[in-house]
Parts: sequence; C-alpha cells; structure tokens
Amino acid sequence: MPLKTLIRRVLLSLSLLIVSPLYPESGYTLGKGLQIGSLPVYVGGYFSIDYRNRDDEQRYRIDDIALLSYGGNDTLSYMLELEYKEFYVQTRDARDTTVARDTHLYIERLYLDYNINEHYRLRVGKYNSPIGFWNLMHINVLRETTSNPVASHILYPMFTTGANLTYSTFYNVAWQADLIVQHGKAIDNGYNNYAMNRHAGVGVTYGDEDFTCKISGGYFRKTKRYNNRDIYYALVAAKYETDTYVLQTELGSQRSGSETTVPYAGYLQGAYSLTQRHIGIVRFEAYRNNTLDESDRFIVLGYTYRPLYPVALKSEYQWHTRYRGNQFLLSVSVLF
Repeated sequence: MPLKTLIRRVLLSLSLLIVSPLYPESGYTLGKGLQIGSLPVYVGGYFSIDYRNRDDEQRYRIDDIALLSYGGNDTLSYMLELEYKEFYVQTRDARDTTVARDTHLYIERLYLDYNINEHYRLRVGKYNSPIGFWNLMHINVLRETTSNPVASHILYPMFTTGANLTYSTFYNVAWQADLIVQHGKAIDNGYNNYAMNRHAGVGVTYGDEDFTCKISGGYFRKTKRYNNRDIYYALVAAKYETDTYVLQTELGSQRSGSETTVPYAGYLQGAYSLTQRHIGIVRFEAYRNNTLDESDRFIVLGYTYRPLYPVALKSEYQWHTRYRGNQFLLSVSVLF
C-alpha cells in the first residue's frame, strides 16, 4: 500500500474520531472503528509515538501505524492487521544524530475463526501465540506500560502461522485448552521475534472469579540461517484482577537440546487504579539469557492516564542492575 494512501486513511480515521460525537449516525465508535454500512464489518487502526531517554542517548520514534479490519457473525469471523513498525526513529547522542525509517508494510495478523460449537473454536492464519497473558495484548494502547517485559519476547514466538484449536467450558469455573500447530513457512516471518518454520504447543487456562492461571509449553524450529535449531519453552502465568487493582506474573524458561538457553525470565506486575483515568504501575523483572551471556534485574515504575480507554498517555522509569540500563519512557497511543 502506498504511503500517501496510508496517510490519507489515517487522517480520515482521525477526522472521524473528532466529528463522531457530533454525528453519531456516522457509524464510527472510538476504539471500535468505522462500521461498513449495516454489515458486521469494521475498519479502524491505531498509532503509537514514544520517547526514550537513556544515559547520554535520546530516541524519538513513531513506532506503530496500523490499519485494522475485523468482523463476522456467531460462526465465522476474521481479523486483518497491517502495520508499519518503527516507521520513523531519530536517535541523538553526544556525537551524532541518526535517522532510520522502516517503510515496509507488515502483515501483523491475518486469520479466520470458525466457531464449531459452544465449546470449540478453530483459528487459521497468522495470530498471536496464545501463551501467557501479555502476548495477547501486544497493541501499545491496550497495555499499561510503554515497554514490554523481557519474558514476553525471548522465550517463545510472539506470532504463529498455522492453526489454533481452542476448547472452552464455563460451568462453575472456566477451563480453556489451546493447541498450536505450525508446519511450514510463516506469513511475514521477518516481523516475528523468531524466524521459524515449525511451532507446536499446548496451553491450559483455569479461571475462577477474580483469579486466572495458565500453563503453556511447546517447541519451535528456527529457520535455516539458525541451522534449523529446535527450541523448547515452558511458561507459567497467573493473574488476580479486581475493579481496583490487577496483579499479574509470568515465569518461564527455554532449552535447546542439552543446553539451557534461557534458564529463567519472568516478571511480577501490579497495576492500581487511582481513579478511573489514572493508573499506577510497578513491575519487577529478572532474566538470564545464556545465548547472549546476558542477565538483568530491574524495576519499572509507571503511570498511565486514559482520558478515554482507547487513548493512553504513559510514562515510566526503569532502574536496572545492568550497566547503562536505566531509562525513562514516554508514549502517546490511540486506538481509533
């Protein structure tokens, strides 16, 4: 898609965001998108701008510019997400200023859902790997911090191209089981955190009122430039959520053959709603990556202001044990 066309569509969506309260018959809802006539089909998008200050380096970035289309009925539904990632990045230090642009339009998600019955759903295409909790809220505006936990991108593939069979039951308590299968080339593999051509995994989720826990495990195969290396992972996640606060944690590890590539990577995060619009966040993280001979323990202290839920202004500061790791982050993100 040409850049001028993308910009025109983004401007159109932003103009609809402004005028929709005046003209509710337009069919546009902030955060939900523009409904196409009377069809159950919506078109929207999101964008994110952020700033980072770390030691003697400053970075200004237009990170996400995305278009979304989704919809369906009780039996069939779909999701299409096209995105420019790190569209514009300016970095300044004491010596120089550099500018980088990535103008490739990525296919972030593209899948079709078929609800077989009230318990079974089959998803086919490219989708967020249903591992843990954090990986299912990859859009900046939906999460409470600008940064992502390290555990969410070093243990397992964030996206899978293939099939996902889900079984759910909701009686006295909620149970869900997921089966993940990929066999062959991925859609837009360069966008994923791991370039791979195989992925098989399982997950079990248990939920009872405010508490939810999840266990996930599987393996994936890196592509030929990584010598078709098989990687195995396991992750345990838990969340306790009330109207006022949310406690969430994930802990996992990764192996390749007899080698432990990531002995541990995890986080514990608490988010407290000071008011409906103001949220305070504290996150503790730790990880060890043997492949890169790297480890760290750090604290993230954040604040999020939401004048409306689909609009988020965030700030955070990170204290690291690693040399030159401390940093300050600001971001503005909108789901329109």
